[in-house]
Amino acid sequence: MDHAKLSASGAKRWLLCHPSIRLEEEFIEETSSYAEEGTVAHALAELKLRLALGELTKAQYKKQLEEFKKEHSTYYNEEMEEATTTYMEAVMELYAEAKSSCSDAMIMLEQRVDFSKWVPEGFGTSDVVIIADNIMHITDLKYGRGVKVSAEDNPQLKLYALGAFNEYAMLYDIGQVKMTIIQPRLDHISTSELVIEDLIEWGDTYVKPRALLAYNGEGEFAPGEETCRFCRAKHVCKARAAQQLDLMKYELQSPETFSNDEVAELLTKVGPFVEWAKDIADYAYKQATEKDVKFKGWKLVEGRSTRRYKDTLEVVKVLKAAGYDEALIYEKNLLSITAMEKALGKKQFKELLSDQVIKPQGKPMLTPKEDKRPEFQFIKDAF
Repeated sequence: MDHAKLSASGAKRWLLCHPSIRLEEEFIEETSSYAEEGTVAHALAELKLRLALGELTKAQYKKQLEEFKKEHSTYYNEEMEEATTTYMEAVMELYAEAKSSCSDAMIMLEQRVDFSKWVPEGFGTSDVVIIADNIMHITDLKYGRGVKVSAEDNPQLKLYALGAFNEYAMLYDIGQVKMTIIQPRLDHISTSELVIEDLIEWGDTYVKPRALLAYNGEGEFAPGEETCRFCRAKHVCKARAAQQLDLMKYELQSPETFSNDEVAELLTKVGPFVEWAKDIADYAYKQATEKDVKFKGWKLVEGRSTRRYKDTLEVVKVLKAAGYDEALIYEKNLLSITAMEKALGKKQFKELLSDQVIKPQGKPMLTPKEDKRPEFQFIKDAF
């Protein structure tokens, strides 16, 4: 599959840290189990939408689903079934809404959109594009269960919208775009609306000049949490290093111990610094173990190892032959809530065990004031 150098999914980074695109070219793009799982979920969601839209008969769907399960048995499970059904139903609601106001509304799945008018060689694939008179829907499935993603001022969706508008504006009188992110595993739907004039102005005045800088490897580096998180060059980027080392500069003053205000100031600096240091250590370890790179003053040694059985079945056989009872050699443990939910399916788990599950108060943790979670209240303070 082709990938754009200035991708829509990476726009949040290259719109801010322009030279990072060229800097990371020398590093191989690696996938992860999370990314692979997301790809599988998208494929299943597309299959369900094609059934719902009548593009597949029930017999065709059943056959393709069985093939899908076999091919993707590593990731396919009941949770993915439920999540993709939730997503499919949300998309079909948007499509029904569009058709209610425009009988010839159009829906496209996994639609390639070209936004090269604003971004050199820019293109991408939008999960769903729905177009009707006056309104266009750009919908995106996020399968991850980590961080909630907002559709508000989301550059990925806005670039998809630019590409779709550029292609279909001649067919429909599109006045506004509605962008929706659906995260079924977090029960989260985020929507943002924008008039087309504002979208075009954003593309012309904000995106276009920054995209040109990024494409040419020019402009200023802008290291930060959002720009560095998924950058392949973050481990060895000197701009990031300079930023972290500069942030850690601290003028020590009397007395000999830090005040609470000084501790608070240091807390804002030490988190990103530790993360940066870990990235460097992880990079060095990977280079040493996978590519046999030697780092002056450092060497690989054998770490601590724990004992394990060579063959558990053989262990059981030997102990039973020696007369030991199963109660002595086995432990019986109830499945964890996550494992039980996966085994039963969310619906059955909720029906049978919802009143048997409690959620104790979580352990307190220090976070910056900007964190949206409410301030921790100790149980004793509640009374």
